[in-house]
Amino acid sequence: MKRSARRALCAAVITTAAVVLVPVVQASAATACAPAWAATQVYVKDNSASQNGHNYTAKWWTQNESPATHSGQWDVWIDNGACGGGTPPTTPPTTSPTTTPPTTTPTTSPTTNPPSGKNLVGYFAEWGIYGRNYHVKNIVTSGSASKLTHILYAFGNTTGGQCAIGDSYADYDKAYTAADSVDGVADTWDAGALRGNFGQLRKLKKLYPNIKVIWSFGGWTWSGGFTQAAANPTGFANSCYNLVKDSRWADVFDGIDIDWEYPNACGLSCDASGPAAYDKVISALRTKFGNNFLITSAISADGSNGGKLDVADYKSGIDKLNLVFPMTYDYFGAFAPQGPTAPHSPLTSYPGIPQQGFWSDAAIQKLKSKGVPANKMLLGIGFYGRGWTGVTQSAPGGTATGAAPGTYEAGIEDYKVLKGSCPATGTVGGTAYAKCGSNWWSYDTPATVGGKMDYVKQQGLGGAFFWEFSGDTSNGELISAIRNGLG
Repeated sequence: MKRSARRALCAAVITTAAVVLVPVVQASAATACAPAWAATQVYVKDNSASQNGHNYTAKWWTQNESPATHSGQWDVWIDNGACGGGTPPTTPPTTSPTTTPPTTTPTTSPTTNPPSGKNLVGYFAEWGIYGRNYHVKNIVTSGSASKLTHILYAFGNTTGGQCAIGDSYADYDKAYTAADSVDGVADTWDAGALRGNFGQLRKLKKLYPNIKVIWSFGGWTWSGGFTQAAANPTGFANSCYNLVKDSRWADVFDGIDIDWEYPNACGLSCDASGPAAYDKVISALRTKFGNNFLITSAISADGSNGGKLDVADYKSGIDKLNLVFPMTYDYFGAFAPQGPTAPHSPLTSYPGIPQQGFWSDAAIQKLKSKGVPANKMLLGIGFYGRGWTGVTQSAPGGTATGAAPGTYEAGIEDYKVLKGSCPATGTVGGTAYAKCGSNWWSYDTPATVGGKMDYVKQQGLGGAFFWEFSGDTSNGELISAIRNGLG
């Protein structure tokens, strides 16, 4: 909800209970009126407050919105001197006066991960805290935390060939209330306090010390900077080290992940840095971070001859990695709006598949043939479906008129929605599909996930990973299916 009106805050009481003031007035010789404190929903924050005589300006935003989207429209004016009544506070209260942090930790007690030797790695999307309203605490309340081995935090940026913060508000600034916090304790505005997702991940690790957190850089949108990184791998590695090891959050991260889409090939943009560039970047990171820090990478899962896995020297880079994540999903979808309909994450081929090599096993076997150890590779699972509309044929291979409607994006929908709105009607290539009216979707279910975990064990793979937490049900159906399947 946006508000554009300026409000003069000269009285000592604010009548709107949903507003809490984080003091923005700076101490001066003049007296001032002191703002009151109330429950936390809207935060007023000191963004280098501008002074005009005795007036001070600050920006405000709702708790679930990024301040970067508001362009300074919402101003709160505090008259420092017109009202009298003493000196305003210079630091916010450590907790909301209406909330007493619980003295006990959540009732869910941490358990150790099953001794299967298999990794279970999940992506946490930093932007999920906004429209999706998915927070680190949900990993706990869903029962998923005890099943994980690693969390990939997505994404850091690669702008200018340097590692950079993706969203500072989401990453380390958003203040969590006691109710929304992992440990039931509200964030503070004390100097040096770590808030945001980073602060919540720190709390999660205290409750579940077996979980390793890895900061992933790049992704589809932010891979463009890797071209410049490849031109100066040492400079890139130094910038990543300085950011990941920043003293404010160094204890949060156990590793760094490189999600370069795609070296010496095209993703959102095209890279022509050469076949050796990927290895050079990974080698520079390993040299800088040393052998005791986790370095991982999400890579193409194009198993076709002459495809993305063949145009870069992945094997040499993977030799320096702890784990590698071939992205065995998004093979087909409504980015081809007229179809043919096909499952986006087939495990194996099937008669009529639209493109050779576009299935998970093709990528795994290609990587094995290049000398990549099986136990370094994890199989990717999508916690979402891809779909078309205007479809008349129930089986794969039908024509379509465009992308099926989705909650957040046309052609994509979460598993937690599809399981109820469009239940699976068939399986093909080791995954599921469904036709509902004129819409056709493909996605994984607990049953097909179980089959894929059988494959992981048969192939001696290192485990499974998934994109991403918020697509699962509130009780973690798919994560449970992965863990149960891995043993």
